Amino acid sequence: MTEATTVPLTLDGATGEGGGQILRTGLALSMVTGRPLHITRIRAGRPKPGLMRQHLACVQAAVSVCGGQAEGAELGSQTLRFTPGAVCAGEYRFQIATAGSCLLVLQTVLPALMLADGESKVELVGGTHNPMAPPFDFLERAFAPLVRRLGAGLELQLKRRGFFPAGGGEIVASITPARHPLAPVDVMERGPLLNGWAEALVPGLARTIAHRELETLGQRMGWTFEAGQLRQTAARQNEGPGNALITTLEYAHLTEVFCQLGERSLSAEQVAKRLSDEIRAYQRSTGALGPHLADQWMLPLALAVWQSGQAARYTCTEVTPHTATNAQTIALGLPVQVLITPVERAMQVEIRPAG
Repeated sequence: MTEATTVPLTLDGATGEGGGQILRTGLALSMVTGRPLHITRIRAGRPKPGLMRQHLACVQAAVSVCGGQAEGAELGSQTLRFTPGAVCAGEYRFQIATAGSCLLVLQTVLPALMLADGESKVELVGGTHNPMAPPFDFLERAFAPLVRRLGAGLELQLKRRGFFPAGGGEIVASITPARHPLAPVDVMERGPLLNGWAEALVPGLARTIAHRELETLGQRMGWTFEAGQLRQTAARQNEGPGNALITTLEYAHLTEVFCQLGERSLSAEQVAKRLSDEIRAYQRSTGALGPHLADQWMLPLALAVWQSGQAARYTCTEVTPHTATNAQTIALGLPVQVLITPVERAMQVEIRPAG
């Protein structure tokens, strides 16, 4: 560890949108740089500030992966001191209490394991389709292929879906570090649309819900059951109850995935309308990445810029407050600049080496 890495990374959890992303990104940056992390006012922008069970799971996973130490890792704590150790590749299993998101825990440890000295296998048990978190399908189809373009290997396997509030989902992530420093890539255009389809998940619920969602979405998108564009996915054993309506859009240069979760207060038709509105907003823009992928992609790309010393760019439909906060956090933790500028019907994000 160089002298520079011993300088603590100090973060204010109330910055920007003030959510849990600051904690997760901070932990990831601490592990990859070796810098101790001190974060205050954790999740100050949320109705219930401080560490919830899901966030504690992220801290505990970080401790396991690098043999680190954490002070303040308690329910409701708004201050955390995390001292990382050496990141160790290996096999890990993390169980998230209740239906906390598996994918957000994976998001915390993935950057460190991408840069580790060997292959890792991470098993996670908890929620796979959660409100305010990326669903498994998004990470598998949209995010993981971009990570592989950097030179690292990321394969995701879904063993069982888990919906809020029961949870019980299970996924396995196989992570292979790049043989050479990560190589940044530009993602400026999505290219022509090659394929698009929707699937409805309704484990433990009436199958008519799925049919109504797909029928409404098909009317709005011009898709049909006969063409294979509308699909009802069978439940696996012990799944549910839960409902997710998911659309996958395969373009020449990337794949985007959009998801809406069913709620008791929403009709099947309302769920479909919400999803079609989200898709239409993406299609109206020229940006390559949708708002969620633009957020998730920023840290892996910044790691590649840091390792290679070369700048990289991507376009996206919008930069949400969540993404802007993530950009601020990354620039504090790595010697990079994140520049966000408007372009025609889109936004451009450029990550440069600092100085």
